[in-house]
Amino acid sequence: MLHIFRLLLLLINIDQETVLNWFGIKDPTNQNIQQVIKSGFEPNISHFESSTEVSLETFRLILQGFVEKIQNGLTLADIENILFFILFIRFVILAIRYNLKTSFYITCIGLFAGYLWYRHLIDLISMYRSVLLKLPFLHSLGMDAVQLRSLNRQIALTDLKLGENSHWYNPGQVIYYALTKGIINIDPETGVRYYIDPISMAISNLQEPARSNLSGLYYQIFNKIIPKIYDICSKFWNQLSGVAAYAVITRIGKRYCPYLVRWHWTFLLIIGMVEQIFIYFLYRAYYFQTFVLIPKTQSELYANSVDSSLILQINLLNVIIACVVLSHIGFIIFGLFHAIWGQYFYFPFFVENTELHIGPRPKNSIYSGGYTSWQDPEEKNVNRLLPKLWFGWFGRKSRTNFQPVNILARFIKKMLRNLKKQFRG
Repeated sequence: MLHIFRLLLLLINIDQETVLNWFGIKDPTNQNIQQVIKSGFEPNISHFESSTEVSLETFRLILQGFVEKIQNGLTLADIENILFFILFIRFVILAIRYNLKTSFYITCIGLFAGYLWYRHLIDLISMYRSVLLKLPFLHSLGMDAVQLRSLNRQIALTDLKLGENSHWYNPGQVIYYALTKGIINIDPETGVRYYIDPISMAISNLQEPARSNLSGLYYQIFNKIIPKIYDICSKFWNQLSGVAAYAVITRIGKRYCPYLVRWHWTFLLIIGMVEQIFIYFLYRAYYFQTFVLIPKTQSELYANSVDSSLILQINLLNVIIACVVLSHIGFIIFGLFHAIWGQYFYFPFFVENTELHIGPRPKNSIYSGGYTSWQDPEEKNVNRLLPKLWFGWFGRKSRTNFQPVNILARFIKKMLRNLKKQFRG
């Protein structure tokens, strides 16, 4: 395994130029060559310097380029580049620590858990697309959501017309188009449609009037009843597919599903119940602002008498909508990066309910992920007035007790000590 890993590193030339190209950042060496060419000078061999090795300067250029990109707005492509770079770095580290096979398994587990969060992020920005287009920092993310939505609609329309985009992983669609499109044969010369399935062939061999009576029933089944049943089953499956996949993979296949995947999947299902409250609240706030407050303000502008309370309500709703959207998307990205790293995080109430469903983390397996210090007995036996909000980075036990009550108590004690010193002096 070690020889295969070394061969892989030899085949992939990992230098500064390779890493920067991964993130779409221009290499300073290439920029110097382009400046020489644009200035009119003929480049010589001294200008073509080999790309430097990966160093701290490379990470500085990555950070600098990432900051420049962020100033123009965050996009899905930026998030994907960072995620796959993290996966590659983690794969290399785990391959050095264990072996190539173990590293591949652990990386795939983190990739699947991260995919769940990434799909949820895409669904979230699709719902928030109208709000994201108004936010300067997330405008590009909103444009990506609009493009994805228009692309899905175009694919759906193409599927309904031609059925050429049916795939093996959608067996219901394949069977539907096999029944409705595969049995039709069109004569290229006359344009007449012929049905070539066994039922139509059997009906065509019948004698009149039985053939005429059964032909109407046949066309009624294939042209109206089957498409209607398919539409009903498709809508039903779209609503139930997520829960069905969760039940099959994490419940029935619990023995073969890693704990990391089960934990993050269950956590996503639980927070989905609370997310609907914020989503519908933002829908109502956005509707009230766009279709009630703004038209009133525009009508008063024509009359040269604008009520200051309307402007205050619009600005207040802008702040509330922006804070809720940024907090929601930030939390999903926070969970996404934890899943990619194969780690856990603590959030009161939701983590407890998640682990009531799937149980504690098996700590004797290297495939179970990172740290869950809130499951440790010494942490459970501590009596607290308020739930602990911080368990260290990536669920690791923190050295300091990060409790709001304790922080406030230490602050008051420090103030009292300072006052005593002043009176003594």
